[in-house]
Amino acid sequence: MKKSALIFILYALTILLASCAAKPVAVKPAADFDAEKSFAEANKLIDDKEYAAARNTLLEIKNRDLTKKIAPLAQLRIADSYLREEEPDLAIAEFRRFLEMYPDHRHAAYAQYQIAMVYFNQIESHERGYGDAARALAEFQKLKTEFPRNPYKEIIDLRIEKCRNTMADYEFMVGEFYMKKGNYSAAAERFEGLLRHYPDYKKHERVSLNLGISYRKTGQKEKSEEVLNRLIEKYPNSPVAPEAKKELASIKADKK
Repeated sequence: MKKSALIFILYALTILLASCAAKPVAVKPAADFDAEKSFAEANKLIDDKEYAAARNTLLEIKNRDLTKKIAPLAQLRIADSYLREEEPDLAIAEFRRFLEMYPDHRHAAYAQYQIAMVYFNQIESHERGYGDAARALAEFQKLKTEFPRNPYKEIIDLRIEKCRNTMADYEFMVGEFYMKKGNYSAAAERFEGLLRHYPDYKKHERVSLNLGISYRKTGQKEKSEEVLNRLIEKYPNSPVAPEAKKELASIKADKK
């Protein structure tokens, strides 16, 4: 009798548990997410230099903004926050992510400009700035090509000019280094490239003189005469013209 009672109780408990499991669990509705309010809070955190907290809020906006109106701005502000925090590499990565996610967004030109400016602001001098100048130049040119109506037209050309001057200064420095070491073939190669890629270089006359000297030192006297004569004809009053004439006189003396 006791065993039958125990079986009955277990059976009743089984029925009761099954009945409870079948009933739907009531879920409280989630509060409406205010993306604009959260965005304002994130901006305040950035102003207060609470960058990590700001980014957490911005990531939440990206995940929960069902309208997708604030989400792109949140991604942009994540990149901006890294700029403010002086983390240029992370900033570039986030700006690139924005361009990948929202290539046609109204702020896409801004993101591209900021990428270029990160590299541009890292240019220190022609000795150490060639790489960043080259990268900045490429990004500025991309900005001009992909966003022809960008609002930065007036200053882009000035930035590009500085990039090119920095790169040309570096090439000039390397060419002179080779000359001092007596490696005139390598020097001539550098000066040739400099004149070819940077025809408006500010030290054009000195480059031409150095190229003429390098040609003469490597036995390429005809090339040397051609470069030096062109230099004198084009810049007769240049400070380097007398030296160019001396080089020509030396070549003529060697021919006798």
